[in-house]
Amino acid sequence: MTMLPKQTLRVGFVGTGFIAGFHLKSMLGVRNVEVTGVYSRSPENRNRFAEEVKALELGGCRAHDSLEALVSAGDVDAIWILSPNYTRLDVMRVLHREIKAGRSKIFAVACEKPLARTLAEAREMLQLAEDTGLNHGYLENQVFATPVQRGKEIIWRRAASTTGRPYLARAAEEHSGPHEPWFWQGDKQGGGVLSDMMCHSVEVARHLLTAPGAPRNSLKVKAVNGTVANLKWTRPGYADQLRHRFGGEVDYRNRPAEDFARATVMLEDENGQELMIEATTSWAYVGAGLRIQLELLGPEYALEYNSLGAGLKIFLSRAVRGSEGEDLVEKQNAEQGLMPVLEDEAGVYGYTDENRHMVECFRKGIKPVETFADGLAVVEILMGLYRSAEIGATLHFPAAELENYVPLVARTGA
Repeated sequence: MTMLPKQTLRVGFVGTGFIAGFHLKSMLGVRNVEVTGVYSRSPENRNRFAEEVKALELGGCRAHDSLEALVSAGDVDAIWILSPNYTRLDVMRVLHREIKAGRSKIFAVACEKPLARTLAEAREMLQLAEDTGLNHGYLENQVFATPVQRGKEIIWRRAASTTGRPYLARAAEEHSGPHEPWFWQGDKQGGGVLSDMMCHSVEVARHLLTAPGAPRNSLKVKAVNGTVANLKWTRPGYADQLRHRFGGEVDYRNRPAEDFARATVMLEDENGQELMIEATTSWAYVGAGLRIQLELLGPEYALEYNSLGAGLKIFLSRAVRGSEGEDLVEKQNAEQGLMPVLEDEAGVYGYTDENRHMVECFRKGIKPVETFADGLAVVEILMGLYRSAEIGATLHFPAAELENYVPLVARTGA
């Protein structure tokens, strides 16, 4: 039996891609943690990642040549699942098997968004975690974003307390497209931009609408209405661009996933009052880089946030030439002109506070504010939106048809 609290939580990373890099950098702002192990299917990537951990002095990280080796290592307490969507359920199955067989002493697991590709997968993720007694956390960084935390605290303390609860949350997230080929493949990712980014939007909106200290399920989903579209990447020139960048597996002339999604989520609070979420996401936005826009509206107040409205801006003339990169803002689209700079992306986007929260909860044996149960609830909303878009009608909850539903673009041969 694990003795809690532990002085230091020893974390093992599964996955070494773009998002793992964000999480690793954010750990510099987290106390009482060491990154002691990593597994990736690529030996080169896991060895590189282990060296990065050591360079950042975040722990004596060992690169393991199998997932079983990582989860049975004597110096790993908790697993961060950061591998591609289509691998996550298999990771949980291995972890479950090794714990049940007495070969693993892991006592906590955190999983990057979305929790799964379908509602059935999400239910199994939660069931596997609960069956092994694991403490579990759902890694939804926007809930922990610094403007979200500060804005929600002020709104509910100063405004909602005197004039009434907020009733409308709007969330939008847009950029020019993902980094890796699997994101663009409906079967591997689970869909397109709706699966990839709407998970952020609906959960941060749900969080803003939920009273401080109240459980997330205090708001009941009543109905959802979704729209998906292919606005940019199915155009022949851009489809060919994707094929050139990622190879024949990404074929947007014949097998596209949506690059635009819109959602309306109708909810009800504890008193039966109607609440609304409006959300849009796209991979068809070309601006400075990743743009997150949030609004929260109530009877006598409003909250607004735009991630590209940064205080720091830099202008570079035509004479300044350099290679392409993302040194100013994630998904950066230009190297010249007047550009906003996010000086601490890991902090502003919420990764630092998210990981600080998860580490402290796991270290002390406390239930996190975002768990696999929340990840499951998000997947149910996403599946409802996909189904609504497919049938061209509002879908009312509860919807039993979602239990084994697979989005159209994720169906093999669709």
